[in-house]
Amino acid sequence: MDTVLSVLSSVFWGLLMLSVLVFLHEGGHFLAAHACGVRVTEFFLGLPCRFDIHYTSRRIGTKFGVTPLLLGGYAAICGMDPTDVSCADRVLAAIYRHGRVTVADLAVELELSEEDVLVACALLLGWGSIAPWYEEGEKPSSSYYPTKYQTLPRDTAGYTTFDGRLFDREHATAEGDVWELPCGEAEFLAQERSHTYLGQGFLKRAFMLLAGIIVNILTGFLLLMSIYSIAGVTVPMDTNVIGQVDEGSIAAKAGIEAGDAILSVDGVSCSTWMDVYDAIGKAAGKDDIAIEYERDGKQHSTTVALKEDERLGVYASTQVVRLDPITSARLSFSYVVQTADGVMRLLQPQHTMEILDQSSSIVGISVMSSQAAAAGPATFLSFAALISFSLGFMNLLPIPPLDGGKLVIEIIQKIAGRELPLKVQTIVSYVGIALFALLFVYMLRSDVLRFIL
Repeated sequence: MDTVLSVLSSVFWGLLMLSVLVFLHEGGHFLAAHACGVRVTEFFLGLPCRFDIHYTSRRIGTKFGVTPLLLGGYAAICGMDPTDVSCADRVLAAIYRHGRVTVADLAVELELSEEDVLVACALLLGWGSIAPWYEEGEKPSSSYYPTKYQTLPRDTAGYTTFDGRLFDREHATAEGDVWELPCGEAEFLAQERSHTYLGQGFLKRAFMLLAGIIVNILTGFLLLMSIYSIAGVTVPMDTNVIGQVDEGSIAAKAGIEAGDAILSVDGVSCSTWMDVYDAIGKAAGKDDIAIEYERDGKQHSTTVALKEDERLGVYASTQVVRLDPITSARLSFSYVVQTADGVMRLLQPQHTMEILDQSSSIVGISVMSSQAAAAGPATFLSFAALISFSLGFMNLLPIPPLDGGKLVIEIIQKIAGRELPLKVQTIVSYVGIALFALLFVYMLRSDVLRFIL
């Protein structure tokens, strides 16, 4: 029973920590996309699932909610898929010409295959340009994409609810209404594309990719600063008073207890903890070490034998110190630098295996999350801050589908002056996914050996 409870505790705390941190990461992407004028159709805590609890923002049209698959979160930013569909402009115009129409009817009218029309509709749905159409009483189909579509509410300028403040709600059509295009089919499609990720320039794309990483680093930084300044940090005191004695240690067997003040070790007088530490180090290896200590105002003495490689089992007294904001910020920043250095060393062949052996998968993080939660809120939040740093910098690695991999593709396209062929991007993504899977399996194996076996 204890084992089951331990596993459940690890799963709960691990999922809680990772879900919140990934949700915050996706929140960075969401905020950046919104700031750049890019449509975001959904923003959820949890992975995509047919079953969810949500509400739709009347101001920006985004669907906010939570799914039962609490393994992170996602922001559905429009136009992340580089797919190019040649008939998309014609399909889009036809849908707004009809208001509501089926894929089969569009295929007949436009003399296209139903497959081509469905691909175009899927693209336009991902752009936030059209909406699925379900008749009264009809439930969403179990298929991946619906087969009937309708228009979105639009104002005279062509803005939709996903365009936020630009949308003139008072002078807009309703969902499913016929709406006349204010320009040609190709021009209107280009106008719709301008509200997507693909329709932005290099700087805005880079900003949207880096925003999640920035939020993770900022979250960890603020968490550590808050803990150091509000909860404080535990630091050792340089006094000769013992703060802790290990159970079953040499000191415990000799009758020494926490709170005792060490007066001398092997004849060497001690007034500070450094004196105690140095005296024990010099006396190590002797079979007859005299220790004098004070307890409740009375002096006592005992004798211990300490081999060279043995520990006495005593620790210094500690106190909680609340740091000033500048010192907290400096200390927090040092952890940012250490995490960045560790991740960058992963890319150096001579250090790759060393760093991987020190890294953890979701299993290791879950176990350590449970242990940190048991140690108290401050310890748990400190651990969450370090994981947030790691999550941010790991996403910066140049491996698709990580943000860093996507950024590398954007940089290459910027230098080349053209977009990489879709086939090349697909191959690179598959290679990146395979590499990422190998890294995950290796770290998972290490965690199983470390925490379970």
